[in-house]
Amino acid sequence: MKPTLFILAAGMGSRYGGLKQLDGLGPNGETIMDYSVFDALRAGFGKVVFVIRKDFEEDFRRVVIAKYADKVPCEVCFQSLDKVPAGCTYNPERTKPWGTNHAVLMGKDVINEPFAVINADDFYGKESFEVLARFLESVEGKQNHYCMVGYRVCNTLSEHGSVSRGVCQTDANRCLTDVVERTNIERKNGTIVFTEDGKDFPLEEHTPVSMNMWGFTPEYFNYSLEAFKEFLAKNGQELKKEFYIPTLVNDLIKAGKAKCEVLDTPSKWFGVTYADDRQMVVDKIQSLVDAGVYPSPLF
Repeated sequence: MKPTLFILAAGMGSRYGGLKQLDGLGPNGETIMDYSVFDALRAGFGKVVFVIRKDFEEDFRRVVIAKYADKVPCEVCFQSLDKVPAGCTYNPERTKPWGTNHAVLMGKDVINEPFAVINADDFYGKESFEVLARFLESVEGKQNHYCMVGYRVCNTLSEHGSVSRGVCQTDANRCLTDVVERTNIERKNGTIVFTEDGKDFPLEEHTPVSMNMWGFTPEYFNYSLEAFKEFLAKNGQELKKEFYIPTLVNDLIKAGKAKCEVLDTPSKWFGVTYADDRQMVVDKIQSLVDAGVYPSPLF
């Protein structure tokens, strides 16, 4: 059975100023998601599932899914604030979504095979999908062996200033032991550094960082459901606290219930966080098209 690509596309993109998931950045109006789907298909994925908000389903189907619905099976599921387990309660004044792992939980009833999780608005690169597909094919029929694609920090820097990244710590088998959030990462005088307490500390060029590209087997949904119940019991009355993927993965590792292998990729990551990033992404996609990495039009 081929693995499934699960794309988290329920965010509004408020900092960007609109539904950036639907923004045409390729030379023929392709979205970043289109390139992820294209890369996933040629790497060996067999199905695509999107989690979106119900209120932009019509636009999403018209702009995104219509391009490749005849090329790969596609399914849509919906993330909303009121999708909580029976018996759980939350603050009725809350408006903020429950976070990335709640979005993942929305796929529980439509995914029964090893699956990858990615952000809709991040460009991950051809090689990343290849290493992820190989891993997911290797864990077919297994449980509790997950993965995260670890990007080399040198391939995730911004040309417009410093960035924050989750720096991965691993054991001798390249299994994740911890993710430490580092801020103000940038290149200074030829060396990558991060800033802490006003001091700069060097980071080796190939230090793996998390860009929210994960691989799981289906029992992860069961862990997510139980953890979300616990999360709501503790935090249901909070207005902003969120249920994140790295938090659950870390809890499972610490409890000895699962291991998460960090996969190396030579791909360069880029994404649109602010409106000013848009032209940079357009230019980078065009350069990949010019180099023959992608056809044009894509589909």
